[in-house]
Amino acid sequence: MLLSLDMYQTVAVAVLVLLLGSFLKKRIYFLEKFCIPAPVIGGLLFAIFTCICHVTGIIEFTFDNTLREVCMVLFFTSVGFQANLKVLKSGGKSMAVFLGLVITLIIAQNFLAVGLSRLMHINPLIGMCTGSISMVGGHGTAGAFGPVLEDFNVNGATTISTAAATFGLIAGSLMGGPVGNRLIKKHNLIATIKTEDDSLLVEEEEKHERHFSMYAPAVFQLIIAVGLGTVVSDLLSLTGMTFPIYIGAMIVAAIMRNIGEYTGKITIHMGEINDLGGICLSLFLGIAMITLKLWQLADLALPLIILLAGQVVLMFIFTYFVVFNIMGRDYDAAVLAAGTCGFGMGATPNAMANMQAICEKYAPSVKAYLIVPIVGSLFADFLNSLTITFFINCI
Repeated sequence: MLLSLDMYQTVAVAVLVLLLGSFLKKRIYFLEKFCIPAPVIGGLLFAIFTCICHVTGIIEFTFDNTLREVCMVLFFTSVGFQANLKVLKSGGKSMAVFLGLVITLIIAQNFLAVGLSRLMHINPLIGMCTGSISMVGGHGTAGAFGPVLEDFNVNGATTISTAAATFGLIAGSLMGGPVGNRLIKKHNLIATIKTEDDSLLVEEEEKHERHFSMYAPAVFQLIIAVGLGTVVSDLLSLTGMTFPIYIGAMIVAAIMRNIGEYTGKITIHMGEINDLGGICLSLFLGIAMITLKLWQLADLALPLIILLAGQVVLMFIFTYFVVFNIMGRDYDAAVLAAGTCGFGMGATPNAMANMQAICEKYAPSVKAYLIVPIVGSLFADFLNSLTITFFINCI
């Protein structure tokens, strides 16, 4: 039996799945502790249900993905608006160095994924599903690039990427605290704690205040960026390279944000845009999760385990030896290492949870609390998308 859901029915199921995930997340400590997104929780349960239905032959579901793409583009456009070069500049040398480390991590994750894939004689594009697409990128980028890879005949790319992103969320959360704690104790870093000026954090928080009357202008800014972004995407496609559909909108959004910052003639409603982006991300993930085909993972179980284990080893080595040493070998560097585990294998909320656990035990780190959210949530996704696109076109 085949059950086809149209665009409206698909998004309604996605919302029900999201509400189920929110309900379970509030009541199950494990899910709350590791910051597992509500759409992933409910969506995974629904995906298991559809997998059982498929295997037993009871019923087959088909969904209309039109709104998935719309929500994806709007979410990544909101990410583009985060790229504030003035804040990056004000963060000084440390922020620029950390951004360089994140770019290095993104490249390393993809090189490792492709390298291990070739060693196991599987399609390197399958390996890419476990690289920065799902690690630094998380569920949002996994859901966005999965269909792109499927266009290259990588069956189940969205399912693989989503599974890898879920693993990354948990692994990154488990690693962060122990890595930071070990560095602090081994090098006696309590003595290096210093009080820093937190005025920039306060200033940025003020810019993100919400006003009900500004949600409509924020929607209009998102729509303008998306519309102009289609022109940029068309121009980029003339290079012969394959770009995700949202890349043009991200670039236009970043330009709009920085014109506003430097001229003062455009007010970008960042708080409202963040909220709208979060809503679109939840809907996008909800639709992406209910369309997963878990049975496509069966033949890739062992290679997937090896690929993900490789990413865990890379993350430990990179944070423990590279991030800590380059960022100054002090208390702030240890907290940054813990945070990098969080967003380097999952999402910025996981990074903040890791750093909070360390700071509650020892002392606050204004430097880490400034750098990680800005680089992790503002610039990482933007640069990651460009890097992934480059790798896909080179393979």
